[in-house]
Amino acid sequence: MEIDKIPQWILALEQEDATFLKNFVLKSGSLKEIAKLYEVSYPTVRLRLDKLIQKIELSDQKEEEPFSTFIKGLAVDSRIDLETAKIIIEKYKKEKDNQK
Repeated sequence: MEIDKIPQWILALEQEDATFLKNFVLKSGSLKEIAKLYEVSYPTVRLRLDKLIQKIELSDQKEEEPFSTFIKGLAVDSRIDLETAKIIIEKYKKEKDNQK
């Protein structure tokens, strides 16, 4: 595959996420097998997969402002809570609208 044909969501993955995705494919999508591999519980693997799905979905939202995508990414990574992310994004959008 040519480098310019690689989807943006793949390029946006952190190394840890890419490794998780590779292991997920190699284990045929079995969350039980992934849990064994990482020596964690099934719910922990499910949460990790859910966060990876959210990251990919965020990356696919090209029309969205980079700042909003960044804040949502912080919430997905549990660096800030979801309510705080919503407040920041709402404030940003209001400020941006006021500048027009």
